[in-house]
Amino acid sequence: MTADQIAALFTRADGTFLCARWARPVAPVIFGLADESLDIFRSAIRAGFAHARHPLTDADPDMGANLMLFFVRDWPDLGDVPDLDRLTGMPDLVDRLSRARADQYRMFRFDTDGGIRACMGFIRMGGPLAHSHPGHLAETLFMRCALTFARDIVPAADMALLIRAAYDPVLPVAASDRAHALRLAARIGEA
Repeated sequence: MTADQIAALFTRADGTFLCARWARPVAPVIFGLADESLDIFRSAIRAGFAHARHPLTDADPDMGANLMLFFVRDWPDLGDVPDLDRLTGMPDLVDRLSRARADQYRMFRFDTDGGIRACMGFIRMGGPLAHSHPGHLAETLFMRCALTFARDIVPAADMALLIRAAYDPVLPVAASDRAHALRLAARIGEA
């Protein structure tokens, strides 16, 4: 991957660049899946963060779980999540997702150093995602929660190498300068 290709992955529609990774150990929790699917998603998260050389934990000392994935058949089902508006800071989240006919939505919270503090992912399985292979979907969701990608990505070897490079401990946990893409591109060959 070239630096320009990498920069495009982290550049938002308004032209701002943000590449942030988790700085704290990740404590994942998954809601709404049957046991047989749950194991697939847990395994994908474990394998993904192991590849990135980043630790998982049972509980974050500040928040308990800091990576929360919510699977629902349709968006109104999120109404059953206690205190969803307080959790997300978005009292109209269900309406917004329904109006947009979205299949998934992801939101991040950040520590003072810019590293990812928490990620919440909401996945509607009643639409096109109902036909997704669980392993492919699990890998996709991991990748989209590992870094602050500005666009949707799909699992691929170059994405796995990019994630591993971004977790190099000599790099900052967050960067808002496009020049960071040059550093990532240089490390992909070393990952």
